[in-house]
Amino acid sequence: MRLSFLLLILLATNCVYSQSKAYLYDNQLYQKINSKAYNVDSNFHTSIYPVMPNDGRFKLLDSLSRLTTDSTHQSWVHRKLFSEHLIQIEKGDYNVYIDFLPDFQVGKDFSGKTNTWLNTRGFQIQGNIGKKFSFYTSAYENQSRFPNYLTSFINRSGVVPGQVNDKFGPTRGTKDWAYATALLNYTPNKYFSFTLGQDKNFIGDGYRSMLLSDVATNYPFFKIETTLGNVKYVNIWAQMQDLTVSPFSYDNGFRKKWGVFHYLDWNVNTRFSVGFFESVIWQNGDDFGKRGFDVSYITPIIFLRTVEGYNGSPDNALLGFNGKYKIAKNLTTYGQFMLDEFTAKEFFGGKGYWANKFGAQLGVRGFNAFKLKNLNFLAEFNTARPFTYSQRSSLLNYGHYNQPLAHPFGANFREFLSIWDYSFKRWQLRIQGNIATYGLDNSEKSSGKDIFKSYNDRTGNYGNTTGQGLKTYFSYLDSRFSYLINSKTNLRIEAGTIYRKESNVLSVDKTTWVTFGLRSSFRNIYSDF
Repeated sequence: MRLSFLLLILLATNCVYSQSKAYLYDNQLYQKINSKAYNVDSNFHTSIYPVMPNDGRFKLLDSLSRLTTDSTHQSWVHRKLFSEHLIQIEKGDYNVYIDFLPDFQVGKDFSGKTNTWLNTRGFQIQGNIGKKFSFYTSAYENQSRFPNYLTSFINRSGVVPGQVNDKFGPTRGTKDWAYATALLNYTPNKYFSFTLGQDKNFIGDGYRSMLLSDVATNYPFFKIETTLGNVKYVNIWAQMQDLTVSPFSYDNGFRKKWGVFHYLDWNVNTRFSVGFFESVIWQNGDDFGKRGFDVSYITPIIFLRTVEGYNGSPDNALLGFNGKYKIAKNLTTYGQFMLDEFTAKEFFGGKGYWANKFGAQLGVRGFNAFKLKNLNFLAEFNTARPFTYSQRSSLLNYGHYNQPLAHPFGANFREFLSIWDYSFKRWQLRIQGNIATYGLDNSEKSSGKDIFKSYNDRTGNYGNTTGQGLKTYFSYLDSRFSYLINSKTNLRIEAGTIYRKESNVLSVDKTTWVTFGLRSSFRNIYSDF
C-alpha cells in the first residue's frame, strides 16, 4: 500500500477542517511549556512529539507565539519584523501564513583554524481550511562551511547531520544541500488525528530517545493518533532510505526500506504514566525481487512481533518501554528501555553474549529550579550494548539515511548529559554538557557501535561488553545566548560557543567553535556527537 494512496484517502475523507498552526518538534521551544506540561495537576501525554491539534499542549505552544508588543501605532515594517507573519491571510473559515526563514551564521573553528559560515534561505507556508484540516510546508536552500569534525562526518557519511546528502561530496570544503518538510493534518474530533507528512517523530520525555528520535533526516509517513480518556495510541507507517547498499540507480534512487511503529501511552494518574512501544523494519526488496509495503503490518491494533514471526521472522522487530513519574510539583523522573534481541539463558549466563542487545535511559527534569521562574533543567543517562539496533544488513537496521533512528551514537556507548535553560522576556540562555564513553572499531571487525555495519562482522559471540573496541572518551559543552525578535517565526539573534573533545590512545580531536548569527525556524539539528 503506497503513501500516495493514503493521501487520497485522507483528502477524500474531508478537506474542509482544522487548526491554523503547526508545531514541529523543537526541543528548545517545547522546554518553554515545561511548567504546564509537567505540572503535577496536568494530564498531558508528554512523550509524543510533535504535538498535534488534539493534544492539550497545542494551546500552550500557541500561546508562545503571542509574545508581541503593542503594535497598534507601529509601522508595517516594525510589525512584520517583531510581531507578525510576513504574509497573513485571515478569512475566518480559512487562514494562511507565509514567512521567510533566514539562518545566517558566521563563526570560527579555532582548533581547526577554519572560518565557518552558514547561508540558509528558507520559507514556511502554513494554515487551515475550516476547523479540522491544517497544512504546513517549509523548504531550505543551504550552503555552509562547517568545523572540521562536522566536515569529517559529512565526508564519511555523505549526509549533513539531520538533513540530506551533500550535493558535491567530499571533494569540496563548502557543503551544499536542500531540505524540505510537509505536513497535512486532519483532526475530526478529540479522539482522532490523522497526519500525512515528510517529517520526523520523537517518542520520550528526555533529550535523547532510545525508542524513536529526530536525529535522522525527514521521511514520508502516515500517522494516526487515537485518544481515549487517559490513553493515547500512536500508529506510524513510514518509508526509509538506505545510502550504503548497492545498487543505486537513477531510475529508483537509493534503496528503500519500510517501518511501522506502535506506541501506547497510558496516564495511570496525573503523576504516573507508562508507555509501550513496538516497531518492525523491513527491506523493500532483496537482490532477487521486490517485496514493497507488507500489508500484514497495516492493521493498527495487532502485535507486530507476532506478525513478524508469522512472516518467517525476516525483519527487524524491537520492543520498548517508556515511563515517567512526577516526584514533586516541579520535578519529574523518566526512563526508557528498548529490547532488540534477548536470549534469557545467555543473558543470565553473564558471558557477554553478542545478541543480548538492549538500550536504556534514566533521567530527571524540572522547571522553576531554585524558585526561579522559567529556569528549566534536565539530567539524563543513556546506554546501549554493542550491536543494538544493527542487523545482518543495513537495509534492516534501525537507521535511515546513514543516521540512527534512536541515539546519534548508535550503540556500544554510555552517556551522561545535562541541559539548563533560562528565559526572561525575550532573552534566553541555554547551556548543555555531555560526557560519554564508547568503543570505536580498531580492526576490520565491528565493535558494535556502527549500526550500519552487519552484526555478522563481529569479533566473537561471547565476551562483548559496552565500550569494547577502541575505548574513546567524549566531552561536549554548548552554550547559547539569544534575543527573540519575532515569536511567530522564532527569529532571533544568537551567539554560541561549542567545545568538543574526542580522545583515545590513537588520537585526540578537539574543537572550539564560536558562532554568531540571525536564526529562524522550528527544528532540531544535532551537533553533539
